[in-house]
Amino acid sequence: MKNNFLRYSSLVLGCVLMAISINCFLIQDHFLSGGLAGFCMILYYLLGWPVGITSFILNIPLFVLAYRFMSRRFLIDSFIGTAVFSLVLDATSFLSASTYVNNPLLACIAGGVTEGIGSALIYRVDASTGGADILGFLCKKYYNFSISSTIFIFNAIVVAAAIVFVGLEPVLYSMVIFFISFKATNVFMVGFDYKKSVIIISQQNAVIGPRIMNEVNRGITVFHGQGGYTHRDTQIILAVVKLTQLNHLTRIVNEVDPHAFVLVQDANDVFGRGFTQPDLILPRPEKRKA
Repeated sequence: MKNNFLRYSSLVLGCVLMAISINCFLIQDHFLSGGLAGFCMILYYLLGWPVGITSFILNIPLFVLAYRFMSRRFLIDSFIGTAVFSLVLDATSFLSASTYVNNPLLACIAGGVTEGIGSALIYRVDASTGGADILGFLCKKYYNFSISSTIFIFNAIVVAAAIVFVGLEPVLYSMVIFFISFKATNVFMVGFDYKKSVIIISQQNAVIGPRIMNEVNRGITVFHGQGGYTHRDTQIILAVVKLTQLNHLTRIVNEVDPHAFVLVQDANDVFGRGFTQPDLILPRPEKRKA
């Protein structure tokens, strides 16, 4: 029950943020949002059709597609997300009567970031607001193609059509919004607490490993490898550290073996003890009696 409450709260909050983005920052300058909502905004500019209701109606064929190829849970969540987004979007349409940001570029930044945060809140709970999201989840499930990339391609198609009806300048600003929203979604999906995976190849790993565990308080995994040129057996250390701990780790390696080979990579979605669970306090190894 608690998990469902948090899940749907995240969905509703994400829909509210996306609706605020459209009504507070985009409509005033005839900018476009991402996904099917962008196409509905073109119809709003041309015909005055409410964006929310139009979006819900155009999502019906996509619901049929989701029913045939996706799970029942996804279909229900997509319907709920679409209904909430459409309702909130039209309920907050009165916000579009005022101009909050006079600078178009600042409006792009504010709208893109707000929309990106809202999208991330929705994607993090595997929910959807329909439209291009359904296509995105289908591509992710069957082709391992990221949701954000699928939506970006869909937006490009909408942009190409919008040039004819809305004009080139608003479309160019909208492309800035798409890019900012795309980046903001990825950042907020991963979070700001960045992690780094570190691979260390050194003949001194027997000294480096214990120092990492004792001083940085991070666990390590030791692999046994062989040099491709020298054919010399060696140990390879794998460690995952927080960004604030990376400098300490590299300093240890440089002190012990300045010639060590070190590979540092971004590590997204790190789970387990010490990251998503309470920190692991490693016991200090007992000193052997002489």
